[in-house]
Amino acid sequence: MDHMIYTAMNGAREALRAQSVVSHNLANISTTGFRALRHTLESTPVEGPGLATQINVTAGKESWNTSYGASMQTGRSLDIAIQGSGWLAIQDANGEEAYTRAGNLRVNTSGMLETATGNLVIGNGGPISIPPFEELNVGADGEISIIPMGQAPNGIAIVNRLKLVNPANSEMTRGQDGAFRLRNGENAVPDTSVKVANGQLESSNVNATQALVEMIEFSRLYEMQIRAMNTADENSQAAASLMRNG
Repeated sequence: MDHMIYTAMNGAREALRAQSVVSHNLANISTTGFRALRHTLESTPVEGPGLATQINVTAGKESWNTSYGASMQTGRSLDIAIQGSGWLAIQDANGEEAYTRAGNLRVNTSGMLETATGNLVIGNGGPISIPPFEELNVGADGEISIIPMGQAPNGIAIVNRLKLVNPANSEMTRGQDGAFRLRNGENAVPDTSVKVANGQLESSNVNATQALVEMIEFSRLYEMQIRAMNTADENSQAAASLMRNG
């Protein structure tokens, strides 16, 4: 009985954890460049006496969906979408380099280029500073050019270049802030083969239909584990009653 109830408790716990992952994905279905988290469950033998067929359910390694989101036309000069594989380098809250696919950029009140979440965008030599401008354009290679304030339309000035990188997905890990980093803790080297499209954004790669189906599945799995716990409790009470009357 003890093994049965604890096995069911583990199953219920992991079902709730998986449900929270699916809920997190659904909450970010409209988040630009979001990568859906993946949940995996593993079976491990129950230690101690009992049948060899008894197993526990445990959480597997966290992973994420590497597929690309759809490109959406915005026409906004500070919106960029990475074409194919690659990442945009940003500075996280601790001042360390991290990477994102979210290209909805803006210039803050200090003239620094940042993401919609407030992370500074990294270029050649560090965070990118944008002088006052009449017009701004980001080239396919990440080069940022402007027409400075008060200048003629042909007075184009090159400001900086986005740091675009392309490490293998297997080398990347996702942080709690949603940004990605290299597993070895180092900074990725720039990759000139990474291209961006100006006036576009990459949508989240969350599949809403699949996520809703998974929510139903994990809800049923949780209920099944609760029923198993109730059965174990009923068996225990019946066994205790038999012993008292025996």
